[in-house]
Amino acid sequence: MVVSEGISKALSAATLRLLRPLVRVLLRHGISYGAFSELAKWVYVDVAETEFGLDERKQSVSRVSVLTGLTRKEVSRVQKIDTPDDAAAEEKYNRVARVISGWTRDNLFLAADGEPRALQMEGDAGFVELVRVYSGDMPARAMLDEMVRIKAVEKDSEGLISLVTRAYVPTGSDADKLYILGTDVAALLETIDHNMQHSDEDAYFQRKVAYDNLPEECIPRLRRMGRERAQSMLEELNEFLLQQDRDSNPNSQGTGRKRAGVAIYYFEEDVSEDD
Repeated sequence: MVVSEGISKALSAATLRLLRPLVRVLLRHGISYGAFSELAKWVYVDVAETEFGLDERKQSVSRVSVLTGLTRKEVSRVQKIDTPDDAAAEEKYNRVARVISGWTRDNLFLAADGEPRALQMEGDAGFVELVRVYSGDMPARAMLDEMVRIKAVEKDSEGLISLVTRAYVPTGSDADKLYILGTDVAALLETIDHNMQHSDEDAYFQRKVAYDNLPEECIPRLRRMGRERAQSMLEELNEFLLQQDRDSNPNSQGTGRKRAGVAIYYFEEDVSEDD
């Protein structure tokens, strides 16, 4: 594949820009270049093997070698590497998120003012029932322990369980937060990749608003506006998605299976005179 000089230069610059915060995270957590290189090789081989094959022909080691620039011996070695599996983290994340969503939207678990009410562990419309409806077969006690650990709920002296956050934002271990790094950044890159390959009418929504000469005094208000308005929109979208998702609503009708959503993030950085 011949790539124009302009595309190559733009892609190289973009890669350097996106790698910088990633490498910062990797170095902070003791991941060396060698470990990163092994992961990068594995991804190169896996993508070449699974997504760049020829019609009705098994992808050969030789073709993967040509696509990736790795030797055939290296391709064969990399194909045997076991990569870390975070399926357990994904399952935990999804289950907790569903329980919080159900608690904030299902009338069965809401107070008269529409806010999530404090729940007894057992009994009608209690925490056990909430977990059963929105988390399947996960034990309610295990769910409670996890939600206490991430500071999503509080339990008072009378045993009442109260929701203290309306979204699953891990505040515990770095491992929980790094799961989001893998899912959210990947989703953004998938959207950008899709939009590069499709016309405007088929493109996914991808927008941002930013200025680079802002006084520090306006930042607290910007953070507050972004947090409040984004949370409101996400809760509205969540209400719609809860009705469509077959895990949350078994009565939802339709064909196929899609993963879709809307992600919002805030960013901020200092700008130097050199910038």
